[in-house]
Amino acid sequence: MDSHALKLFLALADNLHFGKTSREQHVSPSALSRCIKQLEDELGAQLFLRDNRSVRLTREGQQFREYASEVMNGWQAIRQAFRQDQLVLHGELSLYCSVTASYSFLYDILSSFRQDYPRIEMKLHTGDPARAVERVQQGLEDLAIGARPDHLPAGIDFQSITRSELRFIGPQSPQLLTEDQLIHPDAESWKDVPMILSEEGLARTRTDRWLKSHNIKPRIYAQVSGNEAIVSMVSLGFGIGVAPQIVLDNSPLTARIRIYDIQPPLTAYDIGLFALQKRLKDPLIAAFWNRQQ
Repeated sequence: MDSHALKLFLALADNLHFGKTSREQHVSPSALSRCIKQLEDELGAQLFLRDNRSVRLTREGQQFREYASEVMNGWQAIRQAFRQDQLVLHGELSLYCSVTASYSFLYDILSSFRQDYPRIEMKLHTGDPARAVERVQQGLEDLAIGARPDHLPAGIDFQSITRSELRFIGPQSPQLLTEDQLIHPDAESWKDVPMILSEEGLARTRTDRWLKSHNIKPRIYAQVSGNEAIVSMVSLGFGIGVAPQIVLDNSPLTARIRIYDIQPPLTAYDIGLFALQKRLKDPLIAAFWNRQQ
């Protein structure tokens, strides 16, 4: 007994007509008759009463009809479930971002993505956001979150998630910048101001550009990796630094620092997702990328 035989039986049970059933099911009348006869032989019971003018279900045929319907419904349900399972994306994606990004907005992104794609496993790596593009370019990560550089490298796609101002910050105490230094920044007034700067990355580039525009040669106290380290050293009073507002919003040291309103302000960060253009056709990467649009 197979699903094809049950399908033919159910069709005949509905039509109660051999000719009509054979046409609808694309089998010959003789093949349909042989199939029903084989079912009756296997069951040891007559399923239909038939003569030259009519076809009727027997009592056993009515009982078997209920059974066959349940079996076919179950068969269709399990086939559909298996097909859907094959369509569900599964695999592994690696994502690189800063610690700040991981607990500021990444939680919401991953929670939403997890609901839609529960079988995609995310491997999260954290580090200096200045290395986000480099990690993707080198194939170390499938995706990365970071600030968009002034010039996007060839072969890299970027999708914006949020914007964040870039701020000059100093300790609450001691006061390292006077009002006059804020209003009139120049080489003479800033020559003794200790600065804590990023070793590399967009914040360093934009800070250097701002200092150069005011002819300021900075007195660099320390060069560090990562915005969180800058905030920490500034809060201890070692100097002034530059950090994105999103880092300050999530820092436990916010109460120990002050934000300087220096004009003109530094260009804001455009924070978003990086991926290699040639890999956006990968179903897993495309699923995450398109989910953010």
